[in-house]
Amino acid sequence: MKKKIIIVGCGPGAEEYITPAARAAAARADVLIVSRRLKEFFPEVAAERIDSGVDIEGTLNEIASRRDTGRQVIILATGDPGIASLAQPVIRRFGRENCEVIPGISSIQVAFARLGLDWQDARIISAHGSDPEVSAADLRAAEKIAILGGREGSLRWAAGLIPELGKGRRVFLCEDLTLPDEKFREVHADELIRIPVSSRAIILIIQGELLS
Repeated sequence: MKKKIIIVGCGPGAEEYITPAARAAAARADVLIVSRRLKEFFPEVAAERIDSGVDIEGTLNEIASRRDTGRQVIILATGDPGIASLAQPVIRRFGRENCEVIPGISSIQVAFARLGLDWQDARIISAHGSDPEVSAADLRAAEKIAILGGREGSLRWAAGLIPELGKGRRVFLCEDLTLPDEKFREVHADELIRIPVSSRAIILIIQGELLS
């Protein structure tokens, strides 16, 4: 009998941000699908480990072949599976009824927590893989914008976007949140072009009056 595929959110990076529910799910794995960032997580779990890599179709085929033999496949997702993760391609391929999602703490949550702001009305944009197809006009009404970065191009894109959003915006660069090398600093838009960036980077663009 084929088992449900379980997609587990593993938090923003630090092990103490992994939930007990995530640990319990990982302990049940016959097969763990892991990214480079998560390959050292759960060393106590004696499961086959498959690198999720960049070939999504290949990863989906690997999942299917393991599941077809009745093995329990667990997919480890960074942060929360609902934000920029392998969860959506997996659910599209195998169906919602054949998947279970265990949420995790996202880096977006942590970034807004550092500012003491709620994020229920934030616009969340992924620029991790490529420049987003969204314009300043689409974002001008948003008082809180979070950009998932992690590459030089994403910072250049954000630096060009910010002046077009209008005056009064404050910009925060968040890197390696919850990890020992965490950096959280306010920057000017033009600084983003010159700053080396971690692969775990978020740019927050906040209407200044919200922080007064």
